[in-house]
Amino acid sequence: MAVGPACDLRFGVVMKTIDLEQEVAKLIVQTLKLKVEPSTIQAEAALFGDGLGLDSIDALELSLAISQTFGYQLKSSDPEIKAIFSSLRALTRAIEKNRTK
Repeated sequence: MAVGPACDLRFGVVMKTIDLEQEVAKLIVQTLKLKVEPSTIQAEAALFGDGLGLDSIDALELSLAISQTFGYQLKSSDPEIKAIFSSLRALTRAIEKNRTK
C-alpha cells in the first residue's frame, strides 16, 4: 500500500467528494422537502422514476438551489443534463467540476 503525499492527496480528494455528496443529498432533501434522511439516498440510485421519484418540477427547484448554493448553472439545453441528474453521485461530480462557490 502506498504511503506518502500522493496517497494522502487521493484520500483527501475522496473525503472531499464524500462530504460534498452528503451536502448535495442534504440540499436535495431540504429543497424538495422530502420525507427521507439525506443519508438514506444511495449514491448510485436513480433520482427520477423508480429511484427517489423526482420529477421535472423537482429538477427545476433543485437546479435553482444548486445555482444559489454552488454557483453552478444547470441548463436544460445541456446535452449531458440527463446524465448529470441520473444519480446523487453523478450530480455531485458535476457540481464538483463546475462549482464557482
